[in-house]
Formats: sequence, structure tokens, C-alpha cells
Amino acid sequence: MTVVTDADRLDLSQYLKAGDRIVMGQACGEPTTLVEALIAQGRDIGGLTAFIATSFSGLFTPETTDSFALSSMGAIGALRSMTKAGKLAVIPVHVSQVAPMIAADIIGCDVAFIQVSPADADGNHSCGLISDYVRAAVDKARIVIAEVNDQVPWTPGELIAGSQIDVAVHVSRAPVEVPPAKITGTDEAIARNCAAYIGDGSVIQTGVGAVPDAILRLLLDRKNLGVHSGMLGDGLVELVEAGVVTNACKEIDAGVSINGALIGTERLYKWAHHNPAIRMCATSYTHDAAVLGRLSRLVTINSALEVDLTGQVNAEQSGSAYLGGTGGQLDFVRAGARSPGGHAIIALSATAKGGTLSKIAPALSGPVTTARTEVDVIVTEFGAAELKGQTLAERTRRLIAIAHPDFREELDRAAHVIQQRGF
Repeated sequence: MTVVTDADRLDLSQYLKAGDRIVMGQACGEPTTLVEALIAQGRDIGGLTAFIATSFSGLFTPETTDSFALSSMGAIGALRSMTKAGKLAVIPVHVSQVAPMIAADIIGCDVAFIQVSPADADGNHSCGLISDYVRAAVDKARIVIAEVNDQVPWTPGELIAGSQIDVAVHVSRAPVEVPPAKITGTDEAIARNCAAYIGDGSVIQTGVGAVPDAILRLLLDRKNLGVHSGMLGDGLVELVEAGVVTNACKEIDAGVSINGALIGTERLYKWAHHNPAIRMCATSYTHDAAVLGRLSRLVTINSALEVDLTGQVNAEQSGSAYLGGTGGQLDFVRAGARSPGGHAIIALSATAKGGTLSKIAPALSGPVTTARTEVDVIVTEFGAAELKGQTLAERTRRLIAIAHPDFREELDRAAHVIQQRGF
């Protein structure tokens, strides 16, 4: 039987025991009331560990997490300060593998902290703003503690039965919001080069942030676009309301935008509430190769910290600073590059650190997130380098052409050996 309580009366020590491993809903589906309770009460329980894929709440700081150990798949959102302080254990994993690893007990899940909408007439809760690995956590956990938030939208898709919830903590508070990023001239230039690959009837996958927002603003003249993505922001609403996104041409899920995470503001959340035009799905659907393989004209857009002269992509770490994560990049790069009429785009600005560092680099300063064998198109504000099927020597020439002009001579010298010997 489900125990019903409120935030003021929640005593985690009644349900958690020393050494428990907690898996939390992420992004804007982060159960902030439960996180606050863990921060306040975790020390008294002892030995707790917690996994969260991303966080935008700002609740996790080196000071607030001294009573439990926190791990993640990367330094995404507000978690960057945690890696800088050496307080976040990073698990290199594609987001599509988080749920299978929970099921296999590789990522331990004794307790699930989730956020859901109020129940419907049948006693089922919507996963609301996040549905990626929530089901896997609920199915695996010994104890499921749900933050039932009456301000979370009811979104069609993944449902959690009331009978699967051991403790329901009823709250009324605004979910985490991620406002649109400020778009710069560089972002707009990158977006123009990306948008050139998105034609009428394309199916798009993109993230959130300045460049994705800038791209979406350039698509208002397109027709019958579709959406199949791991995350979506406020920019989707404008395209739907303008009649640009119809999903009419998709081979599967016609008429419906497929998504795993809503990352935006109240505008997006209100639009999604009871809206049959969107379906929230687990990563076993949003990122599945067999599902994605059924979509033609799929254009996927992902970001990077740097790209080397042969096309290797680093989206995780710059030197000693861990700044990003693997996310779903490889799943979507593979899908877009293989889709008939589609493309897989990696978008990044040409420079960093105030223009003193080229992001088109002779060698990566961090790990390879996406191998050069998978890469299709690299885009900067200076153009697009189509790499698929090109020799290593030709790749160097195309990538140098989209580097910042200040670095091209230096990159030419670095590329000389590859161009001479062919590898």
C-alpha cells in the first residue's frame, strides 16, 4: 500500500537504509523536494550513493553533497561545478545504456526518486517532463518514492501505476525550468549552416541551447517537419503553432513528436499538458537503432567541445576540465548518417577562450566521444565540412576550411604529414 505524505513529514530514514543506492529522475524531471530531503537527512542514514544523469536545479553543490556520493554520466547543466570540485564521479555511458545498466544492476538502484504528475482516474501517473530511464528505475528499486507535483504536466506516453509507488510525497511547486539561452552572432551563423541540411519533410533531433534554438528559428519556412528526439525545448512550441512541425511524413509515429525529456519553461510545459501531439518515451524507443532506422530524412544535430583534423569528436573533456558528457550523441550520429536523405551534424563554434583556442584541433585534448568512422558533417560558423566517405587527407582540408582563419596556417602545418602519407 502506498504511503501518502507531504514534504514536511517525509522522513527518509523510514524507507532508506545505510548503503542504499539511489537513482533520481533527471533534468527538468528532477524531484527537487526529494533531493532537498536527501541533502538534509542523508548524513543520518549514512553510506548513501546517488545517480542522476543531468541536473539544472543547482541543488547539487560540493557543500550540499558531503553526506552522500554523487555520480552522473557527465557534467551537464549545473553539475559542472561538481566536477570542477572533484565531487562528481563520472560514468562514461551513452544515455541509451543507462536503463539497461540499471536493469542489470550495473548502475545500482535500491531506491528510485522520481517526479510524476497527479494520478488520472485510473490511478496512473504521467512521467511528466522526463521518461528516459524512469521506468527502469521504478522496475528495479526496492523502494519507489515519488514526488507527486500538481504543477507537472500530464504528458502522453510513459505511465507509472499508483500501485508501483511506495511513498507518494504530494507537493505543489514549479518544476525546474531552463530558460532559452542568449543567441549570439556566432550561434546564428552556425545555425544557418546547419539549417541548410533540413528540408521539407525532414525529421529532426536536436538538443537545447543557443545553437539548437537558433536553428529552430530558421525553420519557420519549412513544411511538414517531424520530430524524434531525446530532448526538446521551448523552440518546438513555436514550430508546432506555426504549422511547421506536423510529423505527417514520418514512416512511424505519424502526427506525433517523439521525445524523452522536456527541458524548457512553463510555456513548454503548458503546451505539453494532455497534448496528443507529443509522446514521452523511454530511451529504449527514442534512441533505439531499430526504431531510428525506420526514419528517412532524419537530421540529427549534436554538439562538441572539439574535433580533430581527421574527424574525431570530443564532447566530454577539455584537458583536466570535464565539461560535457556522452549523452545520446553516438546513437543519433549513427542514425542520422545512415538515414536515407538524412544527415548527422556535429555543430560547434570554431574557437574557444575568447578566440585564443581553435576547436578544430590537430589532436584532441580529451577522449573520443564519437569516432571518425561515424562522423558525417561538421559545422562551424565558417561553413560545413562533409566528411562521410572522404579520405583522411581530404578531411583535413575540409576541416581546415571551416576553422577560424587565424588558425588555418597552423592547422595546415599540422595536417602536412597526414596529407603526405594519406593517414
